[in-house]
Amino acid sequence: MRILQLCKKFPFPLKDGEAIAVTYLAQALHQLDCEITLLSMNTTKHFFDKSTLPKDFNHYESIHLVDVDNRVKAKDAFLNLFSSQSYHISRFVSPKFQLKLIELLKAKEYDIIQLETLYLAPYVDLIRSYSKAKIVMRSHNVEHEIWKRITENTSLGAKKMYLSLLTRRLENFELEYLNKYDMMVAITERDLNFFKQLGCTIPAHVAPIGLELKDYTIEATEHKVPTFCFIGSLDWMPNTEGIEWILEKVWPKVLEKAPQAVFHIAGRNTPENLLAKEWKNVVIHGEVPDAADFINSHDVMLVPLFSGSGMRVKILEGMALGKVVLSTDLGLEGIHAKHGEQVLIANTVADFVNEIIICSQEPNMIQAIGAAASNFIHEYYDNLSIGKRLLDFYSELISSPSVSSVGN
Repeated sequence: MRILQLCKKFPFPLKDGEAIAVTYLAQALHQLDCEITLLSMNTTKHFFDKSTLPKDFNHYESIHLVDVDNRVKAKDAFLNLFSSQSYHISRFVSPKFQLKLIELLKAKEYDIIQLETLYLAPYVDLIRSYSKAKIVMRSHNVEHEIWKRITENTSLGAKKMYLSLLTRRLENFELEYLNKYDMMVAITERDLNFFKQLGCTIPAHVAPIGLELKDYTIEATEHKVPTFCFIGSLDWMPNTEGIEWILEKVWPKVLEKAPQAVFHIAGRNTPENLLAKEWKNVVIHGEVPDAADFINSHDVMLVPLFSGSGMRVKILEGMALGKVVLSTDLGLEGIHAKHGEQVLIANTVADFVNEIIICSQEPNMIQAIGAAASNFIHEYYDNLSIGKRLLDFYSELISSPSVSSVGN
């Protein structure tokens, strides 16, 4: 099967959930004898030098990068107020990208064109003009829902009003395109059901993010007192929102009961407000060279999420590495692990503090839950198995356009 994969940023290095989700599925499809071509934007914010790509990143038949300046610009943002367009989406509309896409569509016939996230949706009509391939929206999350939750968690004022406007326009765009694809691939069953409630009637499939499990080697720590960690992109608002909540509301109460506890924070683009203040028993590492090494050097991963949707890859990675993950119900959406068995769940300050204290005092519990977490990931999130089910559905879609919606 010939697949053209479109991305809004180059999916390497594997330091964020989107890059991991894109790369691992592409690797699985390659192992299943698909011929995959990548067309990716190379944005100013996430610019990648293709010449530095490692030789083992070889699952694509060809890779095409197009430089796109999608930075948020004050003038453009202001002028957008007087239009009906979504500023979130319009920043990813590029004439250069359009020309490269047309070139690829003219040069080869594809069976599937896979759009990685909603931000590639503006190219649907163009694709229809040049290709008979089936267009698949691989939705990593419900985009407008993320921004709704961010807006709800923002204090009243001009910023909240502006975010509300942006969110409404993004929602209108997401709903407008909901049935313009040939197929919807959601990351979680919950997201797919949400799309259906919004009116999605096209063939649909749930393909959770899978991991190349051979890449995750468990290494036990030797800490007398368990250490706690967080890792994630700190330029993503739901992450910074959660970290600030931990540092300001949870961590001081933890230290009252466990003064030896230490919290390690890693992530690229650490905001200045986190770096400027000295937090007791908190180590801010910034971007680390290897996420797995960082996770393996600690005992418990904290994932305090109160906005966003989709599936959190870092939670899967932490569990695969045999770590205890303490997160919220929202953070664990799409991951059907159970509290006290494979993960720990807390949604309030008091409950977060309580679970952290228990972890500090019960190393045997940490080992038991960590082992169960690793077994859980090996059973349900093997990348090749997920890719095989998706490829079967692609084949069914191509041979029978009227195929009905199914789950995973």
